[in-house]
Amino acid sequence: MPHIIDIGGTPANENCAQLGQTEDFERLNRREVAAYKAALIGRFGPPPVGCELVELRNPHDFGHYFTLGIRIADEDAAIAAAADYIEQVENGLGSWLEAGFRAPVSYDDAGNAVQVRQLSDVIVSALLITRPTYDGVFAIPENAAVYQHLADAYPAAAAIAASRLTCACAGVSQ
Repeated sequence: MPHIIDIGGTPANENCAQLGQTEDFERLNRREVAAYKAALIGRFGPPPVGCELVELRNPHDFGHYFTLGIRIADEDAAIAAAADYIEQVENGLGSWLEAGFRAPVSYDDAGNAVQVRQLSDVIVSALLITRPTYDGVFAIPENAAVYQHLADAYPAAAAIAASRLTCACAGVSQ
């Protein structure tokens, strides 16, 4: 039987959809969980063989909500290979910015969603935020790994980000 560790629905210090309060809760909650998965992949890389990041459905008095979990195969080899990765991701992130991300959903002071971004737009934005400068140097050295992890895991988003940079730089002489 696999082992599952619940990581949470969003970074710990971020606003998120509230079960029983936020209109269109399930859609927003699932969007946040999908973005959180991408942010963790950006920050720590993809899970090793024998592990996977999965959406977990959790029952509650007001209905159900979703969080992100890491599922580890019940094999000694998988558990040993995953130990370092699990140690990194089990505490999650404190903020979206730790992975170069903007929040997938922005809320007003009353907790109402005021801007909902498509997952692909969130990932493209993170690629643009963490990208190297025109000379290939990363302003923040840790961004090199985040950028590469995201580009490898989300090649379609990486292509969109690259095309936006090409368009933006087309008129700039260097």
